[in-house]
Amino acid sequence: MLCAARASRLVGARSVLNWVMIVGFAVTAPIAAAQGIPQGLTAREVAGICIAGAGNVAGLLLSYEAMRRGKVSIVAPITSTEGAIAAALAVVAGEALDIPSAVLLTAIAVGVVLASLTAATGGHTLRATLLASGAAASFGASLFATAKVSVALPLIWAVIPPRLFGVALVALPSLCLGRLGIRAAAVPFVVVSGLCEVAGFTSFSLGARHGIAVSSVLASQFAAFAAAAAFVLFHERLRAIQIAGIVTILVCVAFLSAIRA
Repeated sequence: MLCAARASRLVGARSVLNWVMIVGFAVTAPIAAAQGIPQGLTAREVAGICIAGAGNVAGLLLSYEAMRRGKVSIVAPITSTEGAIAAALAVVAGEALDIPSAVLLTAIAVGVVLASLTAATGGHTLRATLLASGAAASFGASLFATAKVSVALPLIWAVIPPRLFGVALVALPSLCLGRLGIRAAAVPFVVVSGLCEVAGFTSFSLGARHGIAVSSVLASQFAAFAAAAAFVLFHERLRAIQIAGIVTILVCVAFLSAIRA
């Protein structure tokens, strides 16, 4: 997220998405090609692959644009509610949810509202908050679908869908329009971001085989690292109420992880 934020401010959200997808595709495509199309592929798995791919690509584009327009230390915690969204979808699909978990999910929603209060806060806009919220919803659906695919199919087919969709729907059209260029200064950031995307998806897919809800909320704790690093590296400053909202999100995500485990 930190690398993507820096790259987005250098070259724009769409350019970053193009190259993050290309880097990820270059890593995963040879493995998928070697394994071939999995046997017993049903319409349900195909639908899951499509949701996982499209949801992740949409979420990345929205989050990159949010970070270009706003503060990483606010965008990251809002985006991290993807874990709660995926957990809620898992519950709807049949996983049990106790009362403490429901209370914590509600508290996370309150934290998002507090973190989103932007009055008198330089460097962050309401539009950035809305974009981050849209990213969270897209990522949540993608995480849930990825978890389902990871259980039914070989691991690579849970990891590669976003790369396939990103290259086909974003990078190739940009290439045809002659808009695939990128500034040299942004190259290291998009390469690291692309590799981290693949590593993160792989780790989550392995964890999701042991429980979707727990893996989803654990994965969403990336926000704690991103918010703290943005404070140190980008010198971002927040209002007290926004800090309270961010802390609420992070603490509740941690507690939700613990009680679901």
